[in-house]
Amino acid sequence: MPQHDVQAEAPASKTGRGRDLRLDFFRGLALFFIFIDHIPDNTLSYFTLTSVGFSDAAEVFIFISGYTAAMVYGRTMLRQGTLFAAAQIYRRVWQLYVAHIFLFMIFTAEVSYTVWTFNNPMYSDELRVGDFLAQPHIAIIKALLLQFQPTFLDILPLYIVLLATFPIVLLLLRQNLLAALLPSLALYVAAHLFGLALSAYPQDHVWYFNPLAWQLLFALGAAFGFARVTDRPVLPAAAWPMAVAAAIVLASFVVKLSWTLHGLSDSIPALFLKQIWPINKSNLAPVRIVHFLALAALVAYLVPAESKFLRQGFARPIILCGQQSLQVFCLSILLSVLSHFVLSEWSDGLAMQAAVNIAGMALMIGTAALITWYREMDRGPARAAAAMASAKPEPPPAQAAGPLGSR
Repeated sequence: MPQHDVQAEAPASKTGRGRDLRLDFFRGLALFFIFIDHIPDNTLSYFTLTSVGFSDAAEVFIFISGYTAAMVYGRTMLRQGTLFAAAQIYRRVWQLYVAHIFLFMIFTAEVSYTVWTFNNPMYSDELRVGDFLAQPHIAIIKALLLQFQPTFLDILPLYIVLLATFPIVLLLLRQNLLAALLPSLALYVAAHLFGLALSAYPQDHVWYFNPLAWQLLFALGAAFGFARVTDRPVLPAAAWPMAVAAAIVLASFVVKLSWTLHGLSDSIPALFLKQIWPINKSNLAPVRIVHFLALAALVAYLVPAESKFLRQGFARPIILCGQQSLQVFCLSILLSVLSHFVLSEWSDGLAMQAAVNIAGMALMIGTAALITWYREMDRGPARAAAAMASAKPEPPPAQAAGPLGSR
């Protein structure tokens, strides 16, 4: 089993066409959007996915996570058995858990230091670390149990839970796609009808990303990924699904644009605002799923795996970030908070916004490039040793043992 160097499990399994760079590219793009959108009042956020539709980078991240996890562990299950695939999955769950706790400690230290330095308690309330500062002995235990989730630290716990239950999904996918999707859909509907959610800390709080709802999107991604592994067609080979998807994406863009313009001028009407708003992100409102699936289908149709732009120089940094997504994601969270502090304490003008956005994305790209370089250098000696071993001549056949047992 190859080493997995990204949070959502790199699509290291290959088909005849090789690695699908679209997954790396759009995962990397989602990382940039997450960094930009996490900076409050960031003008650049008007140009991210959340401004042109009802879904955002979170849906991209979770869907691709399910897709690539099904590709990697689905092949492992088919080749080496369910038990080994489950062992690989829980190995990855442990890695994600350690990364989350590590990120939690640095994040809390970063916020606490800023609160003390600038004597601004607003940050502790805004970023939800006040309870940690007030009762650290309780909050640290709740953080280890994934129940204490400060602002921006809620998507990794979601992915940890989804991946921990993934062996069951994988077994059901092996039987039939509907065998996995129908229970997932039933759980999603139950979460909405009965208000099912996981409890969080402090009391009377729940997880911001409700796993009981978001598991549907993860399962959908896994269904498409496993279908690729087993060469099962999922969507009908017809033009009308793409026409429907295009209509949904276009209508969503017009509606969301009207909301943005209405915020700038009351004279511009906000289309369907009363009927749709608020769009529940915590429980993954149906309109978010519909928009994302339509967008994903349209992008998959318009951007084939062999698209030339994926191999152009400008796409390379984005792809590198997508391939090293766990490390880059953790860094982006810390950079978003640091950027927020810089804009709040010094200047929030357009020039400063441009500076922190460019600096943040440059650091993300540089980190991804450094990790990629190191891993390629580390693999070099191993590959050379393997090549030498394969080229080594076979030893001569052993002679029969003599009277004294000598050869």
